[in-house]
Amino acid sequence: MSEASRTVVRGGLVVTAADEVHADVLIEDGRVVAVAAPETEFAAGWSAARQIDARGRYVIPGGVDAHTHLEFPFGGTFSSDTFASGTTAAAWGGTTTLVDFAVQSRGHTLRDGLDAWHAKAQGNCAIDYAFHMIVSDVNERSLREMDLLVAEGVTSFKLFMAYPGVFYSDDGQILRAMQHGARNGGLVMMHAENGPAIDVLVEQAVAEGRTDPRHHGEVRRTLLEAEATHRAIALARVADCPLYVVHVSAAEALAELARARDAGLPVFGETCPQYLFLSVDNLAEPDFEGAKYVCSTPLRPREHQAALWRGLRTDDLQVVSTDHCPFCFAGQKELGRGDFSKIPNGLPGVEHRMDLLHQGVVDGHISRRRWIDIACAAPARMFGLYPRKGTIAPGSDADLVIYDPRASQVISARTHHMSVDYSAYEGREVTGRCETVLSRGEVVIDRRTFTGRAGHGRYVPRGTCAYLR
Repeated sequence: MSEASRTVVRGGLVVTAADEVHADVLIEDGRVVAVAAPETEFAAGWSAARQIDARGRYVIPGGVDAHTHLEFPFGGTFSSDTFASGTTAAAWGGTTTLVDFAVQSRGHTLRDGLDAWHAKAQGNCAIDYAFHMIVSDVNERSLREMDLLVAEGVTSFKLFMAYPGVFYSDDGQILRAMQHGARNGGLVMMHAENGPAIDVLVEQAVAEGRTDPRHHGEVRRTLLEAEATHRAIALARVADCPLYVVHVSAAEALAELARARDAGLPVFGETCPQYLFLSVDNLAEPDFEGAKYVCSTPLRPREHQAALWRGLRTDDLQVVSTDHCPFCFAGQKELGRGDFSKIPNGLPGVEHRMDLLHQGVVDGHISRRRWIDIACAAPARMFGLYPRKGTIAPGSDADLVIYDPRASQVISARTHHMSVDYSAYEGREVTGRCETVLSRGEVVIDRRTFTGRAGHGRYVPRGTCAYLR
């Protein structure tokens, strides 16, 4: 092995979903070569051009954020992070792989949408990336295309029970897509809200003059999330298809998932940091400030947070992703002044997921290993990236984070790196911070200095869901 192509990370506590051990990590040519106890003759003999001192730090796998929307069209505008800015911000926060959503537009093919997203991302990403496919026009042609996409590494397909006229699919279309997924091994992802019923409530609220941002949460009832979740599970049972429900926000929807999993069904769930740390109190902030927190599914009353943390502990929820879909307050969120239904739906968060979840460790909600499981290993397994991503083991990509568990930081738009003019967590103090980040062995954050570059990140074709093999 060439010393020039090697890096050794020494003296840290290596934390994976499976284990915690003080160990040195040897990296060569972008991969982990060995993990060994520091006091062994084997590790002591390692020589390398770069030595990284991780004493007093955790050495953790790079995060896998399996739900982002970069340069995403919504509500007459586009999410404000590009693939360049969004992946750079992700790196700052210790995330080294994103799975973004390519969009099929109505009247176009899946291939059209996927090619468009490849064009946006290629040569612009600071970290590795992959794609899910949003299927918004279910027909015989797009169903056949699903098979082709699975064969080339796009192995998950998102459908919407919400947003009639935009992304919405009816139950018959959803069933057809699920039947196809059952045959080709693709994982169906579901935005589970009863869109037609919500639209009735939105129309009534606006007609009655209830137009402030807080009403966004009030019309998107928890029962309509739970009902759609129940219906999606029933359709998946009919199709004999696995199901992954995105951005679970409420105890009632979580109960539907738990019931299905208790029955042994291949049903999985994701939640997001905003549902663990924010609430309807934020939506009710005065002077239209609540618009900053409009997302779908919406923020819920604070009491739902305990149920979601419990679901993460009991594995009724397997993954925490961000649903990062930022829109600037000035000029974008403001499109909904006087009518909450016109506020672009989405929050910024890709930079802070790892730190917020570590705060969950500090606060006693989850263990260190569970932190790594829900943020790194489980999303990698769920979406066919494991063990290349999501762990630290010989043969894995050298996506590593040197993490200072005692550093204190205050989250603020003044210091974040996302291309958005506010922070959803403004002024929140958290304990823990990424210090140095490696992506495939290349240092992209060096002791809180960005050393990465656009174009380092590579597209990663994915296998099928490891939980179903």
